Amino acid sequence: MLKLFVPGRLCLFGEHTDWAGHYRTMNAEILPGASIVTGIEQGIYAEVEKSPIFEMNSDAPEIADVWHDFSCRMDESELKRVAKSGSFFCYCAGVASYMLEWYKVGGVRIHITGMTLPMKSGLSSSAAICVLVARAFNLLYNLNLNTLGEMNIAYLGELRTSSRCGRLDQACAFGVKPNLMTFDGDEIEVKSLNVKKQLYWVFADLCAEKDTIKILSDLNKAYPFAATEAEQNLHKALGEWNQQIVEKAVQCMATGDRETLGQLMTEAEAMFDKYVAPMSPALWAPKLHEVLQDPNIQPLVYGGKGVGSHGDGSVQFLARNAESQQQLVDYLNASGLRAYPLTLRPVHTVRKAIIPVAGFGTRLYPATRSLKKDFFPIPCSDGMVRPVILILLEELVSSGIEEICLVLGSEEERIQYTDFFERQLSDDHLSKLNKEAQEYENRILDIGKRLHYVYQHEKRGFGHAVYQAAHFANNEPVLLLLGDTLYRSQSNKPCALQIIEQYERYNQLMVSIHPIPLADVSHYGILSGVWEDKEHTVLNVSVMNEKPKSSYAEEFLGVRNASGEREYYSVFGQYILTPEVFAQLEADIQKADAEDDHSREIELTAALEAVRQKSGMMGVRLKGTMYDMGNPTALRRCVEQFAK
Repeated sequence: MLKLFVPGRLCLFGEHTDWAGHYRTMNAEILPGASIVTGIEQGIYAEVEKSPIFEMNSDAPEIADVWHDFSCRMDESELKRVAKSGSFFCYCAGVASYMLEWYKVGGVRIHITGMTLPMKSGLSSSAAICVLVARAFNLLYNLNLNTLGEMNIAYLGELRTSSRCGRLDQACAFGVKPNLMTFDGDEIEVKSLNVKKQLYWVFADLCAEKDTIKILSDLNKAYPFAATEAEQNLHKALGEWNQQIVEKAVQCMATGDRETLGQLMTEAEAMFDKYVAPMSPALWAPKLHEVLQDPNIQPLVYGGKGVGSHGDGSVQFLARNAESQQQLVDYLNASGLRAYPLTLRPVHTVRKAIIPVAGFGTRLYPATRSLKKDFFPIPCSDGMVRPVILILLEELVSSGIEEICLVLGSEEERIQYTDFFERQLSDDHLSKLNKEAQEYENRILDIGKRLHYVYQHEKRGFGHAVYQAAHFANNEPVLLLLGDTLYRSQSNKPCALQIIEQYERYNQLMVSIHPIPLADVSHYGILSGVWEDKEHTVLNVSVMNEKPKSSYAEEFLGVRNASGEREYYSVFGQYILTPEVFAQLEADIQKADAEDDHSREIELTAALEAVRQKSGMMGVRLKGTMYDMGNPTALRRCVEQFAK
């Protein structure tokens, strides 16, 4: 049984531009739609499992008064009939019918355990339930759909009902983070946005009435071709003028300009009221404007506007700070509305890294009797000869890492590191270096100031070694490198910086990946999944298989590249670990200790797989080459090629 959570969505800017942008397929003069949409903290919690039929039940107290259990045979005509019925479950049946028609799946059982998302309030409860159903089928039947695929199926499934939803509603599939969505005909592009400073949003269910179907029906009459001046202005409001506001809003979020962002909200609402609302009587919204103009609210906010299809559904504000946010929530709730806070936070920039170097280096014996393998000298392209550990640390520093934790085997091992990174050369030795090398000496000492040390006194596996740095990580995302692997970037960005930038975009557990020949898969852990982006750079990992046979990999684990050819991906040796990974490692260690099994190895791979199953994992294909120098053959290759 899988546990799922799908949030509602809040459209911050660009309502109605999703369906308007779709009309570019018929009228090239219509500009692409653009919206800024974020998931919210309220949503639907469910447990899902396979079933011979399609069934939904609930014990969520929030919807006990409106819920009744539902079941239906996995029959296409019966599911489509339910989808057209307008019943409470029509959206779910619409998605299930699409899944059955196109993927020939069996049934699912969806048990809703909680629903904190208001319904019929412009926060896309219908889209959230559609995404929930699509995701349940995708995960239970291993359909290998990426997030955009789930979103599209949720949209197509909802279209089988009487709803005329827009495609931005299903943005809830991307989770609780802001995204810029562009709608160009049939093409949808989704780009994750980061925010410079915390943004304190408040949104509220107006507890009034709105008719979304009527609103969409009226507005669609002006498309694809505008026949009147009012319709021309509607095209501009949802096209050119909206694009200008959205571009400014993206910039404000990136720079942390809260005041201007709030003013843009008010500007967007004024434009909507002038050019969009007159096109439909259903957009008359007295409750919305009463709340927007409330003098008790103005001192607490930078700006406000309507939500979703507008009408008297929901309202949103950008509060001035955390205190104002709470005051506004309390005031709106006391006024008979249902208000919720939403704080959009900057993605934690990765500023810490871990390098385990506790191993003895058995395969490089007897050299490792006197020199740890991460101090082996490597000739570099600039003519210098650096130890492996210095090359790794320089890559981290050039990627913006501020603090680095080395996992050692004992306190005695620390002497070699402190001697190298903290002890100044004698004047006699320093005087023999040229000016460039003397300046480089200061760089080495500066790196030493960033180092922290922890110790793995028990040899209980790689995951156990990584866990020793849990206190250092301190609930932040951390970059993990291997102590016997070097990386050479093939771009102007170090490999470490490449994976950090992707983390800031997706904010999920990440592993770097690279293709390997099919003949070699039995020597590696193989990752499979579906690409999240058009560039085939980020893989939404759905399978981790340790050292599979080549015949199995060929049939089940291949990932098609841009040319349509199957490739097989293994870990490249860089990871960004989230706090959930350390929590899982702790649980694994406690379980082994409780069973008095201190010989059991605590594996990082097992912890990564557990976290992947709960909250997902992204594989990032880096532009670079990996040099393993943990055995004589690999070390020889590294020495021969790294200097080139």
